[in-house]
Amino acid sequence: MSELLHAGAAELARLLRAKKASAREVMQATLAAAERAHARLNCFVRIDAEEALAAAEAADRSLARGAVAGPLHGVPMAHKDMFYREGVASSLGSRIGPARPAPATATVLKRLDAAGAIQFGVLHMTEFAYGPTGHNYHLGHCRNAWNPSYITGGSSSGSGASVAARANFAALGSDTGGSIRLPAHFCGVTGLKPTWGRVSRAGAMPLAYSMDTVGPLARTVEDCALLLQAIAGNDPLDATSSPLPVPDYVADLERPVEGLRIGVPRRYFYDGVDPAIERPVRESLDVFAALGCRIVEVDLPDLEPWNHAGTAIIAAEAAALHARWLRERPQDYSEQLRARLELGACIGAVQYINALRLRDRALKQWLAHVMSKVDALHAPVVSFATPTIAETDVRGGARMTEVLASVTRLVRPANFLGVPALAVPCGFQPNGLPCAFQLIGRPFAEALLLRLGHAYQRETDWHRRRPPGV
Repeated sequence: MSELLHAGAAELARLLRAKKASAREVMQATLAAAERAHARLNCFVRIDAEEALAAAEAADRSLARGAVAGPLHGVPMAHKDMFYREGVASSLGSRIGPARPAPATATVLKRLDAAGAIQFGVLHMTEFAYGPTGHNYHLGHCRNAWNPSYITGGSSSGSGASVAARANFAALGSDTGGSIRLPAHFCGVTGLKPTWGRVSRAGAMPLAYSMDTVGPLARTVEDCALLLQAIAGNDPLDATSSPLPVPDYVADLERPVEGLRIGVPRRYFYDGVDPAIERPVRESLDVFAALGCRIVEVDLPDLEPWNHAGTAIIAAEAAALHARWLRERPQDYSEQLRARLELGACIGAVQYINALRLRDRALKQWLAHVMSKVDALHAPVVSFATPTIAETDVRGGARMTEVLASVTRLVRPANFLGVPALAVPCGFQPNGLPCAFQLIGRPFAEALLLRLGHAYQRETDWHRRRPPGV
């Protein structure tokens, strides 16, 4: 049974439907793995063993009657503790969240429930999802399954760590400035940031309304496609959710990739990149070339103003959301988050509005001058070797802005533009920590990115590598 813990969510779902495993047995093994992982990595906030086992037994009974709830029937999952479940208080990675039981269940959780997935717990996250390293000064820092001294990336820290540790088959995360792709890179899992509006945010804790997205972290691209299939689509409870039809992401995975154009940026993404990162990322291009893809070098617009504008939007909107608590409960924030929110409160209306206005022009420029030449842009997720928790423990000090900005520099442009991006494991650094590339696409081109990522994973086994001791 322990070997099933190394299956992907899609593979496990097929085994359960074929009755080659029982949901209860899988859940028991998952709960044991979760307890072990949490003791080492601090990746869970809560594990709901009793409720999860009861749900697994019900899933087995349904399957015995020939009733399959959906494509994820019986698959155990835990999610970042920012997706509300009716009547349950979420920590939000903070001291403030637990006092507020949720009045309703998040749309994404309801859709996963309908697909047959079983939630067995909630996961560690950066305080109020505002931090890219995985540090949390209230819950303790989450730790990397490959080496607990190193960062997981944030803010979906528990999502990345638990999936990497084979203690969770798949997890929801959020990506406002890289918070799905960063843990995917640092933890060696696959993560998808969808197009802004592709997935409902109703019932999910907001950070920055103009840039928040919800997406999956999982073992494989196929798993991400399966989860996206379940959660994507218009939602009357979220006025920003897109009315566009949802493609069949899973069926599209097997379409050929030959002839697709993969862009390699000449500037920005490789400026000052560490050889430990550049080597595996560039080597992944050889796989795409062997698959018949066309590798095309492209010039990019100056992305620095877009990066700064995205930073300003997030900071201002986060400060607005937290204005009351910041006045009434400043002592309940960590030093780092309080400092960041105070900086956001200093952003003026003119700067904020100009940053919003720049987005439309920037996207038009991106589509006209970059995406007209390629089908997807291929780039590193970060530019430096994975640092330790101690090296990035900057709290609210003088190095805070510099360090945090360096972590998000290569991921934030996709958030600012509102376009999809997929992080895929592609090798290891000399320090033994994993590495990933990201594929960035046109709005609502998730199917194409997933198809490319799936083709890459058919030819490689980086996503199947396990952390030491797992």
